[in-house]
Amino acid sequence: MATFKDIGVAAAINILTAFGFLVAFAFLRLQPYNDRVYFPKWYIKGLRHSPRHSGAAVRKFVNLDYRSYLSFLNWMPAALKMPEPELIDHAGLDSAVYLRIYLLGLKIFVPIALFAFAILVPVNWTNKTLELLSASKLTYSDIDKLSISNIPNESERFWAHLVMAYTFTFWTCYVLYKEYKLIAGMRLHFLASEQRRPDQFSVLVRNVPPDPDESVSELVEHFFLVNHPDHYLTHQVVFNANKLAKLVKKKKKMRNWLDFYQLKYSRNHQTIRLTTKVGFLGLWGERVDAIDFYTTEVEKLSKEIEAERERTTSNPKSIMPAAFVSFRTRWGAAVCAQTQQTRNPTIWLTEWAPEPRDVYWENLAIPFVSLTVRKLIMFVAFFFLTFFFMIPITFVQSLASIEGMKKRLPFLKRIIERHFIKTLVQGFLPGLALKLFLIFLPSILMLMSKIEGYTSRSSLERRSASRYYFFQLINVFFGSIMVGAAFEQLDTFLHKSANQIPQIIGVAIPMKATFFITFIMVDGWAGVAGEILRLKPLIFFHIKNSLFVKTEKDREEAMDPGSLGFNTGEPQIQLYFLLGLVYAVVTPMLLPFIIVFFGLAFVVYRHQIINVYNQEYESGAAFWPDVHGRIITALIISQVLLMGLLTTKKAAQSTPFLLALPVLTIWFHRFCKNRFESAFVKYPLQEAMMKDTLERAREPNLNLKGYLQNAYIHPVFKGEDDDESYEVTKEWEQEGLVPTKRQSRRNTPLPSKYSGSSSPSLPDVVQE
Repeated sequence: MATFKDIGVAAAINILTAFGFLVAFAFLRLQPYNDRVYFPKWYIKGLRHSPRHSGAAVRKFVNLDYRSYLSFLNWMPAALKMPEPELIDHAGLDSAVYLRIYLLGLKIFVPIALFAFAILVPVNWTNKTLELLSASKLTYSDIDKLSISNIPNESERFWAHLVMAYTFTFWTCYVLYKEYKLIAGMRLHFLASEQRRPDQFSVLVRNVPPDPDESVSELVEHFFLVNHPDHYLTHQVVFNANKLAKLVKKKKKMRNWLDFYQLKYSRNHQTIRLTTKVGFLGLWGERVDAIDFYTTEVEKLSKEIEAERERTTSNPKSIMPAAFVSFRTRWGAAVCAQTQQTRNPTIWLTEWAPEPRDVYWENLAIPFVSLTVRKLIMFVAFFFLTFFFMIPITFVQSLASIEGMKKRLPFLKRIIERHFIKTLVQGFLPGLALKLFLIFLPSILMLMSKIEGYTSRSSLERRSASRYYFFQLINVFFGSIMVGAAFEQLDTFLHKSANQIPQIIGVAIPMKATFFITFIMVDGWAGVAGEILRLKPLIFFHIKNSLFVKTEKDREEAMDPGSLGFNTGEPQIQLYFLLGLVYAVVTPMLLPFIIVFFGLAFVVYRHQIINVYNQEYESGAAFWPDVHGRIITALIISQVLLMGLLTTKKAAQSTPFLLALPVLTIWFHRFCKNRFESAFVKYPLQEAMMKDTLERAREPNLNLKGYLQNAYIHPVFKGEDDDESYEVTKEWEQEGLVPTKRQSRRNTPLPSKYSGSSSPSLPDVVQE
């Protein structure tokens, strides 16, 4: 069981590690050869140029201005100077709202910590319950004397914890309400003031029913001209172009190598041609002329790409039953995206189209009917992943105490009994081991989300984040508490009667706060400080720059600015919300460590968002309802656990009063959901009409069709002419008739059995 001294040693190690990362960053960011690593966002915006282009040879690599090193920590106040409106213009609403999650943590936990240390810590400390229980071989430390475990059973002091539970709940709900209201307003203002984007006018239509007489493109055009005659503008069918995309990617790679050898040959004025081996990475195989080889490969791939492009666009099997449909107005798109199109709710499914850079093109080629099967398979896979991950969690918890290590690793008994090693193991190793076990988990969960078939990067990240949060809730939180409690109190479990075990567990659960304190310091202190150093991008950039960069374009691609990583960052934050809310009443000693995390993370990630990250998409803070819901979940879990804990402490008088807290919290969540969530899932028709009216007044001659025509063409087709031109003629508008090629039931007004839309009563037209 970790003591104050063990926690102090762990804190010193993590503080020194974090400080070392910050100092190393402050030094490395000043060096010209690292400029693209630490300021890539400004290069992407075209507002920064490499300092290596001018000056003496040494100055191109090393900053010789000693004055810049005297203020090496000035990046911290600089990160806080940019006002939030300017930050939104610079990095987008998603980034600005993501930072507000850290601010929300400070707003919630700073007042809670003040109340907890002023009231609960003295109430807990002035008891000797744990000292009296030590005769029964109960393992505890001085930290646990500050927790609720030090209160005797049936004590009147539990009323203080009850009052604080209500106080903390009401304060958390108040802050959540104010933040939800503020961010909903920010989102609506952002959407109202945002410049024109293709997704404002477009919807994604899926599960287009087959028709024997019309292609998917003709059927989509026909359906929307009939059912949205005043607002339909154009559409783009979805092709299964995954094979073509692989060929384009391969050609780009070969083209880069060709540019490299041509540039090298011309610069060095060589008379002898450069050679390469045709094997993997040029390590083996026949040696050939490099320029001739890559020229031939590029030409060969160009022909393959042309043939594959022709096959893709002409083969009906390559056309998916889905399309991006664009409208003349935002109002028309809003109506279509938020309504049911036919009597049959399983066909002609419409949803808001992601913005073009948010589209995950690979998943658009997945047949809609297979999505349900995929989701079922991934649900089962995730269940087993969560279940079997309890094995390494159990191993970590066996190392979380000296007693556990002696039992698991008896050959290390002499080493771990040394004072320094014992302190290091108790205060640092458990958190580090758990952090290492979780490294590969986000990649696995993202792969599972991709297999499920989500069509946008934002939805992929939100789905992955949801699973990561659930995983941490089950394995990291509940797994660590239950398994760790059993390991640490194993002797007590074996020598006590069964009716006393619930009481022992009730006392042991607060004691796991020391394990979570070590985890917070490793993951939340040193881990966050390590994020600003960007050690992995730094190493990979210089490796690529030395070995693989062949052109200036390659150097730009080697920068790897990255993005926020919502699928990993947000679940991590939610774990700290959960720990803080659970232990605020139980073990307040954990709160200062969480506050340090939120404060440090806010400064670090604000700097990264301003200077480094290049967000791949903009969802308008669509993730906020998920953030709110998970904090509410953490609040309810904390209340239920407190009720269970007080029950084991036989606080019969005060425990029933806690029953109202989960009810009130759920009611509050429903209130916020009904009041604010619609701003994140729907687009008000009034707002759409206002923007359309203003746009028509300001730009009466806007060629909207030209703007939208190629917006949702697959990237591998960019630059190519559209296969078809969709024009709504004046004759159609005047007569109310839409041409069709459908031959089924041509002499009856009954709907087609394939499409569900009106069938023509005349040979070549259909009546609206």
